[in-house]
Amino acid sequence: MSTTIHFTKGHGTGNDFVLFADPDGEIDLSPAQMAVIADRHFGVGADGILRAVRSKSLADGAAALAEDPAAEWFMDYHNSDGSVSEMCGNGIRVFTRYLIDNGLAQLEPGETLPIGTRSGVRDVQRNLTGFQVDLGRWRLDGGEPLVRARDLAVQRPGLGINVGNPHVVVALASDEELDSADLTYIPQLDPSPVEGANVEFVVPADPLVKDGVGYIRMRVHERGSGETLSCGTGAAAAALATRHWAGAGAPNQWRVTVPGGVVGVRMFPTEDGEHVSLSGPAELVYSGELSV
Repeated sequence: MSTTIHFTKGHGTGNDFVLFADPDGEIDLSPAQMAVIADRHFGVGADGILRAVRSKSLADGAAALAEDPAAEWFMDYHNSDGSVSEMCGNGIRVFTRYLIDNGLAQLEPGETLPIGTRSGVRDVQRNLTGFQVDLGRWRLDGGEPLVRARDLAVQRPGLGINVGNPHVVVALASDEELDSADLTYIPQLDPSPVEGANVEFVVPADPLVKDGVGYIRMRVHERGSGETLSCGTGAAAAALATRHWAGAGAPNQWRVTVPGGVVGVRMFPTEDGEHVSLSGPAELVYSGELSV
């Protein structure tokens, strides 16, 4: 028997998603069904699927409620191939917009909305560009795997960074080199992480820092989705890697240009260590119905 889903299409700097509300966790889509919905030729088309479900209504939400009982909503995120992903920085901003616009949550200026994810509760606030999300503590993931991408002459060392999901960031020498990389092919990592990783290719601006803000340009191949116009956690990882390479005196405020626009990244101290936040727009484009 088919199920009708009332969905909304949204994006954050071109990173696009199909969203639907399932408050009581009653809709069980298979990875194959999600992949069909996300298919750009035979489905709606998206980089990922975002299901809005109450934390109390699914097993993964128990940890979110234990961390913060106010985390009523859980962002159940799947990549375009139907695989589960821990977190999505652009997605959580679009998810927040969806909750607000559909009367499922309120977020006044100055307030914080906690959202459950598989990498923990993430706090979202409004800001001038749209929304800002605290991505939590970040860490170096260890090692410098070699990265080979199609149409880049030689393999390059990458830096492993985790911001709730795994990334490998690669520095390139020029815009021309960045533009030439063919990211329709999956970049090859050596050694290859067991769970895979998102791979970011980064070029610093010239000058790198202006008025205390760092500037970089980035393209990304997302695990389970391919090249996307933007990756929020990837932008944070790219800024963190660039600051790491730049050394002492590098700024904690960054502007990251991706094919779909510009997002902001900020590093700041907290009681449990340094956190990184992501800010940028979140747009809802259209709504419709699907039979799955």
